[in-house]
Amino acid sequence: MKQYINYVRFGSKIRLCARNQRLVLMKEDEGISYMTLFQLLIVAIIQGLTEFLPISSSGHLALLPQVTGTQDQGLAIDVAVHVGTLLAVIIYFWQDVQVAIIGVFRLARGKIDTQGAFLALCLILGTVPVLLVGLIIKLTGLDELMRSVTVIGWTMLIFGLVLYWADRTGDTTKTSDRWTLKDAVIMGLAQCLALIPGTSRSGITITAARKLGYERQGAAKLSMLMSIPVIIASGAIESIEIINSANWDLMRSAMFAAFFAFLAALLALSIMMRLLRSVSFTPYVIYRVVLGVGLLIWAYS
Repeated sequence: MKQYINYVRFGSKIRLCARNQRLVLMKEDEGISYMTLFQLLIVAIIQGLTEFLPISSSGHLALLPQVTGTQDQGLAIDVAVHVGTLLAVIIYFWQDVQVAIIGVFRLARGKIDTQGAFLALCLILGTVPVLLVGLIIKLTGLDELMRSVTVIGWTMLIFGLVLYWADRTGDTTKTSDRWTLKDAVIMGLAQCLALIPGTSRSGITITAARKLGYERQGAAKLSMLMSIPVIIASGAIESIEIINSANWDLMRSAMFAAFFAFLAALLALSIMMRLLRSVSFTPYVIYRVVLGVGLLIWAYS
């Protein structure tokens, strides 16, 4: 049976809601979002499929309510689908994750004498820039200003072409186990651009890695590993904002969304890593260019 809420707004914070054939007054809290199961499924699948492909999950999720006319998924569901994708990448790259976790404890003791400790240090250095820039953007409110069709259209187009350029001109002499501190910092700085919706976190870090000379699978692997601390950090920050407004209905919806995002992300990861053995990033570039041009025509018409 489909569960949903219709509402009439009273001012900016109170809604009269018709839910399960009952009328109730509810306070409108940030992060609370009531959606049909179908809407939750669409959000979860979009997040799962696009989080690790170089086509921008944030751009697609920002576009969804504008294109379909449905409500924004809300902060709680956003955190949930990111948790689902986080579990997918941890499971897929579990051996590397395990090595990095053990390395964190070596690093905490001031020792960089193992592969795990060095990997952990590279991941930390690659994460710090985006956390600092993300905090600044959050505090200034620029994140909301950038969630427009025009911005997403331009970033889809421009960074799609940049990915094509890097993939065509970059060497393929380095593998992921030859990651250096310098390259980690460069990829971390590039990752800051992903805070602009439509850029794609995986896309921009893969672009940087390809231009630095990493072969395609190695570039994708480093990009995926870099996503783990970023998703954990951003999820933790966003969870603080919604923890006081949690309720059972919201938790149930969040678990549903997280589960399907996990399945979609695991599928997307498996397919992409397998295809990269023989296929370039050009199919993703074509998708980005077509979508970007389409969005710009829509935005300016």
